[in-house]
Formats: sequence, C-alpha cells, structure tokens
Amino acid sequence: MGVRKSLLTMALALGVSASAWARVDVGIRVGVMPPPPRVVGVVGVAPGPGYVWTNGYWDWSGGRWVWVEGRWLRPPGPHRVWVEPRYHRYHGYYHYHHGYWR
Repeated sequence: MGVRKSLLTMALALGVSASAWARVDVGIRVGVMPPPPRVVGVVGVAPGPGYVWTNGYWDWSGGRWVWVEGRWLRPPGPHRVWVEPRYHRYHGYYHYHHGYWR
C-alpha cells in the first residue's frame, strides 16, 4: 500500500506541475491588413497601490480593428504580469493573439 500511495502521489504531483506550465494560445486569422498604428495617450496616475498600467491595443471585433484604451488594472493575483496582445503575419494573413495575465 505504501508503494502504491507513493506512486499515486508522485503521478499527481507531476500532473499538477505539468499543468501549471501549460497554456493554450489561440490566435485568430484576421485578414491581410495589419492593425493601424498605436494610439498615443496619457497614462495618468495610478488610482491606488497595486495597480499596473496596461497599454492600449488594437482588438479584432466585428470584422474590424477596434482601439481599446490603455487602463489601470489590478492583477488577478500576486506576481502576475500583463502580456500584451500580439499580431504577426503568417502565410499572407495577420494573426491576432489576445492579451492575458501570466
């Protein structure tokens, strides 16, 4: 019973540690036109301690690029950082990957 329990514990630990590193990155093909240039704006002052600035970005919505203003946000947990959305050209089309907290 002790060996079985040890093996089960080890298997669970490996499964948990593997899933902690797993992340699914889904991009969407948005067309042949890249997003417009960034819009420059004022950052301002954080509304309180613990807030981080997330830059504005172009989002793909309703078949077109839509500007999302930068804003102050509180991370969903300690030591989390915002990874900005990204766009890249692949096989003649632009692909868009949403931003996320890492």
